[in-house]
Amino acid sequence: MFDRLQAVEDRYERLTELLSDPDIVNDNKKLREYSKEQSDIQETVDAYREYKSVKEQLVDTREMLDSEKDPDMHEMVKEEFNMLKDQQEELEERLRILLIPKDPNDNKNVIMEIRGAAGGDEANIFAGDLFRMYSRYAETQGWKIDIMEATPNPMGGYKEVIFMINGQGAYSKFKFENGAHRVQRVPATESQGRIHTSTSTVACLPEVEEVDVEIHEKDIRVDTFASSGAGGQSVNTTMSAVRMTHLPTGVVVSMQDERSQIKNREKAMKILRARVADKYMQEAQKEIDATRKSAVGSGDRSERIRTYNYPQNRVTDHRIGLTIQKLDQIVEGRLDEIIDALILEEQASKLERLNDDL
Repeated sequence: MFDRLQAVEDRYERLTELLSDPDIVNDNKKLREYSKEQSDIQETVDAYREYKSVKEQLVDTREMLDSEKDPDMHEMVKEEFNMLKDQQEELEERLRILLIPKDPNDNKNVIMEIRGAAGGDEANIFAGDLFRMYSRYAETQGWKIDIMEATPNPMGGYKEVIFMINGQGAYSKFKFENGAHRVQRVPATESQGRIHTSTSTVACLPEVEEVDVEIHEKDIRVDTFASSGAGGQSVNTTMSAVRMTHLPTGVVVSMQDERSQIKNREKAMKILRARVADKYMQEAQKEIDATRKSAVGSGDRSERIRTYNYPQNRVTDHRIGLTIQKLDQIVEGRLDEIIDALILEEQASKLERLNDDL
């Protein structure tokens, strides 16, 4: 562990040198990259330096303890030694946690895609409920929501809704929502009062900047067409709708939410970048040994992750075996209890793997 910590400190000092180099200062891309890297390891380096200081103080105090003859002074030195020993143990535990590999996407905005799946209109209505739940949670965090594309369902909810949540750390909170969400309740259209089971799928993608994934213009086919509408003045007769196809991966994005083709292109490109990056990440993940995957799931879109049981006011997250009898509060956006439990489970799993490697 301490070899790794020393390597982190050495890298920090090297970054300090690089950030003083005139060539780096004049290169905005490298300056941003190195500044972020240094910022990411700052806390670990500070804790490691504090640990080394405490360790040196322990050596000095140990020598004083062995040489001190005066009983009162010996007792005082012994108290200081015990205090430093406790501090050393606390710092060691903190350093282990700081060495847990961090998800580089955690601080990014998140693009969320919710679709009704099995269950017809009820699945689409539930997709709308999920959108409302996530929107309310985002509002409690002070994050901004931007609907990028939406296909309303005539009976309520959405067949599909794509939206971005803009806020520091948004992806770190929502990334566990990937997968199939199951609802058990009596639909409003059910005359017999029978409980139905329906599902909606959620995909959470970190916003990807141009510097994060390289997409060449020659690899994109862009088609334009007139957007569809409900009739009357809402029909857009200009060729403002956009369909982008990333030829190497086959990823397709259609966007007609805006009246301006330029704005539709901008939104479509954001989603395309995120989907292409996610496709590459999913392919890389398949090559990783299943035993190395996080305890909170692989992120497979088909994985059933959670059940919302309305008659029993119960929510169950199947990945970590968590059951909460507060469905009425959770659908109002009070997701902290679930999200915090998932974060803790992921940290515990990563810490266990780290300890195995050390």
